[in-house]
Amino acid sequence: MSLLLALLAGCASTGGQRISEPAASIQQLSIDAQGQWQLALRLQNYSNVAMRFDEVNLALRIAGESAAQLQASPALTVAAESAEILSISLTPGLAGKLQAADALANGRGFAYQLQGTIKASTENGKSRSYQIQRDSALSPAPGLPGVLR
Repeated sequence: MSLLLALLAGCASTGGQRISEPAASIQQLSIDAQGQWQLALRLQNYSNVAMRFDEVNLALRIAGESAAQLQASPALTVAAESAEILSISLTPGLAGKLQAADALANGRGFAYQLQGTIKASTENGKSRSYQIQRDSALSPAPGLPGVLR
């Protein structure tokens, strides 16, 4: 009987590492009175192992217009099948400022696109560059002036 159990245990699979492409999205955009932006970028790890995010280089477009370039070297480790928030301060381009100001003044949201690369690695793996393409939207957060989610 113990031999049978040992044989069955030997056939069991641990599943191994599953490395999936990460994702990025804007969780929150806060705009101060001087027009500076504080962006909460959500970095999602769909892999079943932790990943270290070393480099973010994403173009942000709002309503089809170039708004800002998001660049960071966070050295941020994200647990398996989890997400972390990367805070990025930036000064947007004029088109981005105008689109965001118009949306906030009129109490409406806007569509955005993120496009570019994220460089990430597993603990034992080498760094790899992942292409990111995200289309989504932000809306004003009720009761929070200057905040879109």
